[in-house]
Amino acid sequence: NRVRAGDLTVRFTASPPTLHVESQNGTAVQKLTLDATAPGMTFQLPKGPLLGLGEGGPQFDRKGSVDTMRNGQGGYELATHGTRAPVQWLIGTDGWAMFIHQPYGAFDFTGAEGKFTLAASTPNTPNAPLPLDVFVVSSTDPKVIMREYARITGLPEMPARWTLGYQQSSRTLAGAEEILRVARTMREKKLPCDTLIYLGTEFAPSGWNTRNGEFTWHPTNFPDPKGILDQLHAMNFKVVVHVVIEGRRLLGTVNDPCTAAPLPPGRTTPDDRWPPERQVSCYWPVHKELMDVGVDGFWPDQGDGFDGPSRFNRHRMYWEGTQLYRPNQRPFALHRNASPGIQRYGGYIWSGDVRAFWQTLKTHIAVGINTGLSGLPYWGTDIGGFNPTAEYTGELHVRWFQFGAFCPSFRAHGRNWHLKLPWGWNGGDGGPFESGQWRADPAELNNPQVEIILKKYLELRSRLMPYVYTAVREAHETGLPIIRAMWLHHPDDPTAVACADQYFWGPNLLIAPVVEKGATIRRVYLPKGTWYDFWTNERVEGGREIQRAVDLSTMPIYVRAGTVLPLGPVKQYADEPSTEPLALTVYPGSNGTSQLYEDDGLSFDHKRGEFMRIALGWDDAARQLSLRLAPGSRMLPPSPRPIVVRVAGATAEQNITFAGRPVSVRL
Repeated sequence: NRVRAGDLTVRFTASPPTLHVESQNGTAVQKLTLDATAPGMTFQLPKGPLLGLGEGGPQFDRKGSVDTMRNGQGGYELATHGTRAPVQWLIGTDGWAMFIHQPYGAFDFTGAEGKFTLAASTPNTPNAPLPLDVFVVSSTDPKVIMREYARITGLPEMPARWTLGYQQSSRTLAGAEEILRVARTMREKKLPCDTLIYLGTEFAPSGWNTRNGEFTWHPTNFPDPKGILDQLHAMNFKVVVHVVIEGRRLLGTVNDPCTAAPLPPGRTTPDDRWPPERQVSCYWPVHKELMDVGVDGFWPDQGDGFDGPSRFNRHRMYWEGTQLYRPNQRPFALHRNASPGIQRYGGYIWSGDVRAFWQTLKTHIAVGINTGLSGLPYWGTDIGGFNPTAEYTGELHVRWFQFGAFCPSFRAHGRNWHLKLPWGWNGGDGGPFESGQWRADPAELNNPQVEIILKKYLELRSRLMPYVYTAVREAHETGLPIIRAMWLHHPDDPTAVACADQYFWGPNLLIAPVVEKGATIRRVYLPKGTWYDFWTNERVEGGREIQRAVDLSTMPIYVRAGTVLPLGPVKQYADEPSTEPLALTVYPGSNGTSQLYEDDGLSFDHKRGEFMRIALGWDDAARQLSLRLAPGSRMLPPSPRPIVVRVAGATAEQNITFAGRPVSVRL
């Protein structure tokens, strides 16, 4: 009764009915005991933290919690934990993981064993009876575990480069002049920004459209939609608009025939309710008129009532539907709900309508880690929190912004929306008052330091774009997230594995957001090895916790020895042309290899080999840096390329050129 499955063996014992998953040498990996009386099963829990399980819910280590896996904003502690996007992917940090494809269920991690029970059947989420469809993965290498999950649910698509730049959201609009004034101010103040996002009317008294769910432009705010969008595009902004679609089910794909009467984009009359069921091919075409006047992307809100397949279909609709009209452009859509596999459609998600508490900021580090571990790499939060509270001050906004600069989705949004503008804390009014919301303390609205610090992190995000875009490419090829749990790189270090308040940004940057009011010290755990303080270039030996002094402008960032960190020039938008050279900073103390990836940032030509990958190597003993084109790669223009090379902390630098042939330089 043994069945070989890859490197594992599965055997069955009958009383009670149990599946034993074992390694080749007979070591137990997992034990699934089926319960016929209350359909479900029990399974082994890890000795270390239990991670994964999607966005939101009890954080960081899931052990000790009960999770109903309820989707949307109506579940677990919305104010601090945000939207729940449940994913039945469990990671045991001592060498295994498990994905329950179906049916949907609930988890109890409070006992000696974990317990999975079928969710109660509802009209939105009908549940079939057993059998269970379960995948078990085992490896001592976390990268293998993540790659195996990507084999099951899919690899993330490459988003457009501009979607990784700063996104400025708005709420109640005061007319076309305000819309253009915000855009002009961004450029005049040289505050890097790629995207301007406009909310729908009814979620705010005056938005981009006439009513939520409808596609008619608001006549006061956008009297000439194409003319205003043309002006925003001339300033090199992308324009994203908020759309709402509610109901219970969203069926099919954009390529299916529309077999029903085309549905109106908004609510039906006369009962003013959303249709309970929509057909993708009947709904998607209403988006074309927005794209015809120049809308670059969409912000699909709501959808908490959709079942899992419908959430999946909505992500797919925006990815495939956009390509019907722009076949060689990577689409963008920012969703509030998700399900396993949406990464195959470039799905961005954000954490929903959280409140502006220090605890929310602290919690969202763990939320971002577990979301990335669940195969959903393109995630972010409303910088500053959606709902203001008495805790919302310039200090909290700065700390949240610093964290947001190291989230894949880098967006400020929320009520009292003028406070979300980089200059909003310096002589502003907080923005249109929204009923029931906190009014800002006037003393907080005259703080010029906030804008200065925010500009520092906007420029840092811009300079790091070559590194960030390379990490996104790695996600596309391997399934590794951009926000990475410490476990992914240090699985043998129990202290690192248990870290819930810091993370890796890509492979080599360790990020430690400051989440305490009035903090002057940030404790940071550095795993074994040599590290460098990004700000001071101080060399620090790891394997211990350190105390890093911080002021309001400083969020600790550490760089792994052996890293060759690419830094580009400051750009006002991600694809701004520049003649300034790329800078490569070497952090000595260990040998290291890394890559620099580049493509056109917008099209699908990268799938046809139109990309450049430069392999970077550092030989620490020889003090030698080498650059070469990776196999299968080609040189992209401009060629040759000037590059400035330096060692961290040194004042001397060398100028080299790279034209596709191998280059080495001693430092």
